[in-house]
Amino acid sequence: MNGGVDLHLHSTASDGQWTPAELVELAFQKGLQAIALTDHDTTEGVDEALRAAQGTRLRVIPGVEISTDAPGHHDLHILGYYIDHHDASLREQLEMLRQSRLDRARKIVRALDQAGCPVSWERVSALAGEGSVGRPHIALALVEAEHVDSVESAFHRFLGRGALAYIPRLKLSPPDAIRLILASGGVPVLAHPRHLIEHIPRLVRVGLAGLEVYYNGYIEAERHFLAKLAIKHHLIATGGSDFHGPGITSATDIGHPEVPISVVEQLEKAVRRRTARYAQE
Repeated sequence: MNGGVDLHLHSTASDGQWTPAELVELAFQKGLQAIALTDHDTTEGVDEALRAAQGTRLRVIPGVEISTDAPGHHDLHILGYYIDHHDASLREQLEMLRQSRLDRARKIVRALDQAGCPVSWERVSALAGEGSVGRPHIALALVEAEHVDSVESAFHRFLGRGALAYIPRLKLSPPDAIRLILASGGVPVLAHPRHLIEHIPRLVRVGLAGLEVYYNGYIEAERHFLAKLAIKHHLIATGGSDFHGPGITSATDIGHPEVPISVVEQLEKAVRRRTARYAQE
């Protein structure tokens, strides 16, 4: 048992390959103490994960990862931990974002057809299953159709920002995503921040509470630098694998890199502080 935590996991509710219940079982087998389900722009898998963890020693943190557009044409993702995943305003906003993601996916499939690299919408939908259709599903369809030899190549040639079939979609601004997470009782954290450090001061001013310091692919020097930034800005140093499953975006396994359980304790402390503050107002 490694006794650590993984605070960045994706399930079939968005663009992962494992169901929420399967992620819980996998985390339990790995000996993790806590996980957060952080699907893209949806909390639809949280209840399943919570039910699957009942009666086990594994803690499941309700979470979400909200996609935003930052100045300078950066994709910037905000993680939310300990959110009220049944909050009506949160669910309404996330539904709007999911619909935008679906509309964008249909446009991408049409663009690929016009570019002479067709994939069927039916196959893309089948790959998504019950989850929200996203670019990783289109990338898998491109691999299956032998237009590319890997998901990474699909993003490089067709799906990434500025590529042949890239289509923008509606997104919140980073401050709006942070406010949405705070309004639902959650703790907002900047995901995979290595190339986004210039945004940290302004995000702190609107309520950012954490920084993803432990992240797959980050070398020790990068983690050390980000940890110092977290201290400087009084942010919680969080982390996780960004696990989607084999064959999607990263081969990193669940539970890697190792993240200490103390991170969860700091997040819970932040929630308690805000709850106490609201009770006094």
